[in-house]
Amino acid sequence: MRAYVLIALWDARPGLGGYTVADAITFCFLSQAFIGPMQMFGGGLAISERIRTGDIAFDLVRPASLLAWTMADDLGRAAYLTLLRSLPPTIIGAFLFGLVAPALPGFFALSFALGVSVSFAWRYLVALSACWIIDDKGTQTLSSVLTIFFSGMILPLTLFPGWLGTLANASPFAAMVQVPADIYLGARSPAGGLAFQAFWAAVLLGAGALLTRRARRKVVIQGG
Repeated sequence: MRAYVLIALWDARPGLGGYTVADAITFCFLSQAFIGPMQMFGGGLAISERIRTGDIAFDLVRPASLLAWTMADDLGRAAYLTLLRSLPPTIIGAFLFGLVAPALPGFFALSFALGVSVSFAWRYLVALSACWIIDDKGTQTLSSVLTIFFSGMILPLTLFPGWLGTLANASPFAAMVQVPADIYLGARSPAGGLAFQAFWAAVLLGAGALLTRRARRKVVIQGG
């Protein structure tokens, strides 16, 4: 249904946002394919629940880094969902709508991996916030809204006007959908796009490492 809406929109406004109608449909299927691996609706991590049950105390004293092994687990989940939930509908979409082939497959694969990493780092920070606010439902909801709106999942960020477009394109959320999709379509310089994603991955993972160290001294356990 969303693909047909985009076809109608781009037929009425050819070249909208710098995309052809084929680009727009491909962007649509890519953004749908990213939902599972990047957990666009939030969650996917057990940290918040482990904080509430008190099990996080055991995680924080393990010799392995909480950030590292949580990320390894999440990347494995993302790989699984990519193969079983992302590729099949994308292949079907390619047959039905003639999706655009990736301009630079290798760079797209790297960009996709960085997008997953940025998504994980953001969700890790949101989940870890439960160490301080205990009930993180509001934070999780706000995170989901920001991610969906500013990532490009609903509409390409090139359609956002003025300062809103500038803000959205500079946010870490753009590194999750907009940048990988643009690199796939050849609409963005791979070097610039990958550098942008690597920057946000480093910033968010660094913040995650810092908060993890602080969480060792600031854990409020419920029911443990």
